[in-house]
Amino acid sequence: MNKFRAAIASMRLRTLPLSAGGVLLGILLATADFRVNVWVALLIILTTVCLQILSNLSNELGDVLHGTDTADRQGPQYGLNGGVLTIGEMKGLIALFVGLCIVSGTAMTLVSFGTLWDMTSILVLLLGAAAIMGAMKYTLGRNPYGYRGLGDLYVFLFFGIVAVLGAYFVASHTLFWRLLLPGAAVGCFSIGVLNVNNIRDMETDAANRVTVAIRLGERKAKIYQTVLIVLGWVFMLVYCQLRMFSWWHYLFVATLPLFVLHLRGVWQRTGKALDPMLPLLVIATFLFCLLAGLGFCAHLF
Repeated sequence: MNKFRAAIASMRLRTLPLSAGGVLLGILLATADFRVNVWVALLIILTTVCLQILSNLSNELGDVLHGTDTADRQGPQYGLNGGVLTIGEMKGLIALFVGLCIVSGTAMTLVSFGTLWDMTSILVLLLGAAAIMGAMKYTLGRNPYGYRGLGDLYVFLFFGIVAVLGAYFVASHTLFWRLLLPGAAVGCFSIGVLNVNNIRDMETDAANRVTVAIRLGERKAKIYQTVLIVLGWVFMLVYCQLRMFSWWHYLFVATLPLFVLHLRGVWQRTGKALDPMLPLLVIATFLFCLLAGLGFCAHLF
């Protein structure tokens, strides 16, 4: 039972609303414009959840193998870095979720496009393979990009642009350039989650890891955090301006106090005290995505 609980802890379920938020926004925006198959929508969300858990497990293994996660770590202890799970058991969990990602992603593509053999389906599957590799290579391997200060770019692309546009496309088989704006908004908030994590762990990461927070220093990293949150809001507001006007499209503005509370906490706290700011931003981002999507679907009710 202890190992089961440790495995669940290593999956870091509190991060799931972040990855689900982007695809949920994409699905809801597609629903506002087209008729969306419910099974396709559910498979998109399931595939995203599996990818997020794969990323979390791989990151923990990579950090342990590289000696980044030690007893001095400011963040919470999980199954492997807490000594409950073995490296072999963690590798087994990673293999399991690679398989689940493949099965779920393949089913999603087949149900959405009706075939696995046309060019569109093949491109979606290739993008899925890239997502699996990206999830694993953040801290795993000989030269992980998360250790070279490239984590922010990965998070922006996969949690923001790919999540929103990918979900919209799989759900509707159509894309519009303006969708880059909500995708960029979610991408900025997602980088913000990573950035707060990196600010919190600056002291222990500095020994063998390069992050944007370490390069900037704590004060400038907090300025960077503020810019990310502001940019996310600007991108979404511009998107609303490009669409036919409706007050419902601005339903997401109700989440503004959560983002203000988050930034206030980031500027007032340091080290381990920053940890509560992570789930706060995750929940704020999820609610932002949910309300933004529902606002565009309001005409359907």
